[in-house]
Amino acid sequence: MATDLFNLCALCVLCGKRFDVSTIAENLVRIRERIKTAALRVGRDPHSVRLVAVCKTVEPERIRQAIEAGARILGENYVQEAQKKIDVLEKEVSWHFIGHLQKNKAKYAVRLFEMIHSVASFALAETLNGMAQKEGKVLPILLQVDLSKEDTKFGAPEEEILRMAEQLGKLEAVSIKGLMTMPPYSDDPEDSRPYFKKLRIVQERMAQMRIPRVSMEELSMGMSGDFEVAVEEGATLLRIGTAIFGPRPMK
Repeated sequence: MATDLFNLCALCVLCGKRFDVSTIAENLVRIRERIKTAALRVGRDPHSVRLVAVCKTVEPERIRQAIEAGARILGENYVQEAQKKIDVLEKEVSWHFIGHLQKNKAKYAVRLFEMIHSVASFALAETLNGMAQKEGKVLPILLQVDLSKEDTKFGAPEEEILRMAEQLGKLEAVSIKGLMTMPPYSDDPEDSRPYFKKLRIVQERMAQMRIPRVSMEELSMGMSGDFEVAVEEGATLLRIGTAIFGPRPMK
């Protein structure tokens, strides 16, 4: 019965129906428990899965509540929006860029973020590499793989990613840590499973290639509606926003 009640609360967060009993802190507790349960269900260590609290359009005060509740990685989609928030929030958290990154914003992204999840071309990686060299740092990045073939999704095709990884091994100021993908939207979390499973297979293939400076430690996949399935399929970074902060305001 307790599980049913919890699932009801989660559904309320996702569909936008009002419920007053949950705070950001309580949402985080529930999400962590679901992550733990999903990980243990498939024999994984729950500590091998990290939560990226996606705070696009969320005001700093509510983000601060998430930080106080234990959120340690924050995910942003837009460089300018992130800059404003980083200026006013605590520095103890790690900021990850998860949106589509334009090359003309690369130098700002290199300064602001500790990881870029969405590198989908060698040209962007090369630009990030040059900017990271100027900053005197090595920037961890993830390669975004387009497995859904949707016009609205960014990412490189699987066959291109494999070739790109070999080129990226020559760059010294970016460190390829793994892969990211976004499956098509669906009300059924199980619809995401084939895409998550496919990304894990691509990860395994790339790991076998043993490319210098390319490691396959991370799989960034799973959002508010399907993160438990992502955990079961090997996700190490979950990008969760709505289930923590509630529905975003309508534009």
